[in-house]
Amino acid sequence: MSNAKFPCGQYGRQKLEFYPAPFRSPLRAFAALVFPWHEEKVLLCNICDRGWCIPSGRVEPNESSLAAAEREAHEEAGAILSDLLYIGCYRITERCDVRWADVFTAHVEDLEELSPEFESIGRMYADVEELPDIYHLWNPLTEALFLHSRDILRRHRDCTKYLRDCSS
Repeated sequence: MSNAKFPCGQYGRQKLEFYPAPFRSPLRAFAALVFPWHEEKVLLCNICDRGWCIPSGRVEPNESSLAAAEREAHEEAGAILSDLLYIGCYRITERCDVRWADVFTAHVEDLEELSPEFESIGRMYADVEELPDIYHLWNPLTEALFLHSRDILRRHRDCTKYLRDCSS
């Protein structure tokens, strides 16, 4: 079922598989992740128990995974997002337990000043080439998802620009 473009990954004892959109998980996502881009750089947060990573976190009761991705980007990075797009989901397996996490990409519209109530101790923009040395969980799956998320956002922007140019 998983696309060959996306290898399996590992996080501790958890096996990670990515299923690209339009696939939707058969169960409600327990978490949401967002790849926030500004031009050709991705926004990373320095989270105490994780290190440098993209914004992510649990989906609260009565919250959509889209809303959770927006909230986490704000809470962890002070990021205001636009063009938030669903790009697929992770299937996370540990022994007999299976959970799902929805994955998004977005454009960083603005950044608010980080203050003590934010959940990270820092943030930075990074080039894809820098990520293997700084990202907390770097593996072939993570690399494929960074590139995929950037490509999806680029295509969305190109299509939006084309439609805007055609209508003027």
